[in-house]
Amino acid sequence: NTIPTAIVKTIEVLRDGAAAQYGSDAISGVVNLRLRTNRDGGEASLTYGARNTEYDVIASGAAPAGNTWAANAPTSRKRNDGETATVSIWKGLALGGAGFLTIAAELKDQQRTERGGYDLRRQYPLVAGAFDPREQAFDRFNSWYGEPDMKQSTLFANAGSDLGNGMGLYGWASHQKREARSAGFYRIAQDARNTPAIYPDGFLPVIAPTVDDASATGGMTWTMGEWDMDASLGYGENKMRFSIENTLNRSIGAASKTVFDAGGFSYDQMVLNLTGVRTVAVAGLDSPLNIALGAETRREGYTLFAGEPDSYRNGGVLLDGKPTASGAQVFPGFRPADASDHSRTATGVFADFEANVTPKLLASFALRGEHYSDFGNSLAGKLAARYDISTGFALRGSLQNGFRAPSPQQQFFTTTSTNFVDGVPLEITTFRPSDAAAVALGAKPLDAEKSLNMSLGAVMRFDNKATLTLDAYRIKIKDRIVLSENLNSGPVVAYLAGKGFAGVGGARFFINGVDTTTQGLDVVLNYPMQTAAAGRFDFTLAGNITDTEVTRIPTTAQVSAITPAPTLFGRINLLSFEEGQPMNKINASVNWKLGRLGATLRATRYGEVLSPGTSEALDFRMSAKTVVDLEARLALTPKINLALGADNLFDAYPEALPTTLNTTGTTQFSNYAPFGRSGRFIYAKAAYSF
Repeated sequence: NTIPTAIVKTIEVLRDGAAAQYGSDAISGVVNLRLRTNRDGGEASLTYGARNTEYDVIASGAAPAGNTWAANAPTSRKRNDGETATVSIWKGLALGGAGFLTIAAELKDQQRTERGGYDLRRQYPLVAGAFDPREQAFDRFNSWYGEPDMKQSTLFANAGSDLGNGMGLYGWASHQKREARSAGFYRIAQDARNTPAIYPDGFLPVIAPTVDDASATGGMTWTMGEWDMDASLGYGENKMRFSIENTLNRSIGAASKTVFDAGGFSYDQMVLNLTGVRTVAVAGLDSPLNIALGAETRREGYTLFAGEPDSYRNGGVLLDGKPTASGAQVFPGFRPADASDHSRTATGVFADFEANVTPKLLASFALRGEHYSDFGNSLAGKLAARYDISTGFALRGSLQNGFRAPSPQQQFFTTTSTNFVDGVPLEITTFRPSDAAAVALGAKPLDAEKSLNMSLGAVMRFDNKATLTLDAYRIKIKDRIVLSENLNSGPVVAYLAGKGFAGVGGARFFINGVDTTTQGLDVVLNYPMQTAAAGRFDFTLAGNITDTEVTRIPTTAQVSAITPAPTLFGRINLLSFEEGQPMNKINASVNWKLGRLGATLRATRYGEVLSPGTSEALDFRMSAKTVVDLEARLALTPKINLALGADNLFDAYPEALPTTLNTTGTTQFSNYAPFGRSGRFIYAKAAYSF
């Protein structure tokens, strides 16, 4: 989302794994964005929309006996929120006689949505044994349960020039700044985490990250004998800094600030590429052999920087004679001990060959090897073929292995918070896999995830111009990297203390060890229909069936030796892999165009989804739901286009959580809902071409 849609000309999707051609990031496929290369013209557009919705409010949570406010709880709630305005523009400019510069800019302002429930809890301490009079007037829809506030500005430029004699220059650059605000859970007035002198009515802590993203790439193309050469150098950086607002540090007491700089992290990458492409006539082949060779070297850097001291420290203020929580509520800042600055390099080479072996058989082979400075070597290969049985029927398939390197974030991220147990401070830490405490629990240097992908499909074209594709696939991934459970039981704390890590009250770390097998079927049917009076219709029906099974979970000898042995990868995480997404999804759409009029109608059915709990009794299964989108378009003039639409036209919502899973009453819906929980969105768009 750092590339404005205005600069995008077309989108190409390779659904096959492509690590053998493109490296680690392409383990499950590639999305290729072709950018505009215009020398003139342009377009400006304005889109404005908002949520217009109503949802059921399920009475949940524990209301104290004798309360006077539960009777005020509504059974449903209407909301008009989430106002979103987007201004977008692109312009093409000529550079010399053969060059172009296409510039795009986008501004987006999104207001938050709120889909919380009615908070039945007693908010204030009792007054002489009776409820505080403020209970009756308190706003019990006190959460921000929905989409965040966000302001985003993006600038993108794409340029190129033909220098003649087979030489050319190209480049693009972008910058985006995003400011967002989302909230944690409401701290009621009588909460031990609150200081009533600061927030007499309680408070809702807000997490407000600022993200700066910048990138630039420049390259040159030329011919060298029979080779078409391409060399490029690219650099990108993403930096996120957290401000925690409307909060406090309880351990500082009434002197606490209410806004904290909690620190943050940044990631940068520099990539140098060199590729060459040519064709060679080979005896016995029906077409010239297409050869692509390339090399790449990459440097990645990851930095984690600490927040201000008050965002993480314990100020020593007691509550009823006992220590209180350290750091900013909802998000304690990163500590100096968490800070890090690491980098790594990777060098890779690849070769790709493709040719028609016979008039009907197209075959390709690719191989890529890489060396990473932090974990070693990897090798990926791919074999693919397509056989045209007739002009209307073809078979295709591929066999490939791939890898995904552990990210610097997984290797070097760490954060610490302090909890007090019986007055004793204990550190709850996400350790680096290389940290001594994590090693004591069996952590090892992270290795690459490895995949084996097999696919077989068919392509059919019919006389009426309809097309049908069917693709079956099976993907096995070994040594997936996951974040372990928080190991904080008494035996774990005692074990770590015995190893010299007194004061560690909980530990978690990234670890290899989850193996999964995913198999499924994709079906896509397209049918274009041109009529004399009603215009053109393009029908699409697409379906997917997917099943994932976890075949191995991680363990270590050190953790297994603890009695009772904790679980490194628990039930919720396991079932999230297997059933935390729809096992099937069906999408039906029709695009219609008649003269200056046009419309799109789309219906998406999401299969049932499991929201897993710590036990089977706490599992919550959401039934299948269908979401309908509709957009109508009018070309008012050749240069002015208007559109009016609704996403989630019929205001569908996932099923509400049962009361056993919504103990405060404020969290109405599961985070596993596949289509969100914000309801209907109505919008209008105007675009002017010039």
